Amino acid sequence: MKQTGDLNLVKKINKTIVLNHIRTDSPISRARIAEVTGLTKATVSSLVNELLESSLVEEIGAGESSGGRKPMMLLFKGTAGYAIGVDLGVHDILAVLTDLNGAIVRELRVQHDNASVDAVIAQLKAVIRELVESAPQSVYGVIGIGLGVPGICDEEGRLLFAPNLGWENVPLQAELEAEFGLPVTIDNEANAGAVGEKQFGAGKDTAHLVYVSIGMGIGAGMIIRGELYRGATGFSGEIGHISIQHDGPQCRCGSLGCWELYASEQALLDKARAELGGDSASAMDLDGLLARAADGEAAVIRLFERLGYYLGVGVVNIINAYNPSYIILGGRLAKGEKWLMKPLLEAVERRSLPHPRAGLRVEFSGLGDRSTVLGAASFAVAKFFAGATVTVES
Repeated sequence: MKQTGDLNLVKKINKTIVLNHIRTDSPISRARIAEVTGLTKATVSSLVNELLESSLVEEIGAGESSGGRKPMMLLFKGTAGYAIGVDLGVHDILAVLTDLNGAIVRELRVQHDNASVDAVIAQLKAVIRELVESAPQSVYGVIGIGLGVPGICDEEGRLLFAPNLGWENVPLQAELEAEFGLPVTIDNEANAGAVGEKQFGAGKDTAHLVYVSIGMGIGAGMIIRGELYRGATGFSGEIGHISIQHDGPQCRCGSLGCWELYASEQALLDKARAELGGDSASAMDLDGLLARAADGEAAVIRLFERLGYYLGVGVVNIINAYNPSYIILGGRLAKGEKWLMKPLLEAVERRSLPHPRAGLRVEFSGLGDRSTVLGAASFAVAKFFAGATVTVES
């Protein structure tokens, strides 16, 4: 029995390896897969046939010949199923429906006032339900849901603590799985953003990156040696709560002088209301302030520049502590790059250690505020593939 079990496990592992190469390197031939994996041609051919029968892979015709018979090329079939990725924000919910390649098919954004946990979860379910019902027909349908949350969660998908939402001990995963009957993966939104950047953004070719999510709070996701770093107990990345002012104002987390009190979207809005009194509420949200800065309003531009400086102060701590090769800043504040980047880089140049800074790239995300939803959707896809390579049989 043990030998049979071992053989089945080896087969499952090999099938995963073959599928991953087809996903990442297609169009690709069976011979090329055998060459790069070290598996025999017979083994590759057998596993590919199973993947063809599972509809995860398709043949697309002959490729270029290197001297012999033209090879039949294989393509990963991204439309065999669809995933949902959600970014649960402090004041809004952004959700996408993607295919298995991560291509966005549909996007929804709704605002919420965080009146209660139940009210927000009801909106969350409504958004997910709309995306599920709008998914195109496919072999596997909607294969799962990934959710990025602004706080700390455990392995069972319970949101333990989200200071900017004011939530504690919310069993999100269990509630969503009961509602939709689909696998649900829940993680910190900055972790999801880091994975989104690694898979779909500027971090594709980087083994050491830090993604900084700048929303109403600040969080970070770290990729170390190509893998998401979670810390000893899974709670790494709460970098918005490093103190940059030892006797500063009290944060919702209970500490003093936290970075996000100076460099987040909430910090910008608080300063705008304090220094630009008398303006309409609509001109005091982020989009309104961005519009006023674009119109050249000096006082608003100064607010963004000061925020950029404080962003730089925190980025310096990341550089000196982790020595990444790439720091990517994302979230809605990425729209303010025009006014944030110069003071940020000046602070980095002036305050960080020269050796960790050498060769470092600091950029705002090209994905804008979609890093988290794409990363969250990829969590759902990864869970599906982990099961698909085990359960799909010839």
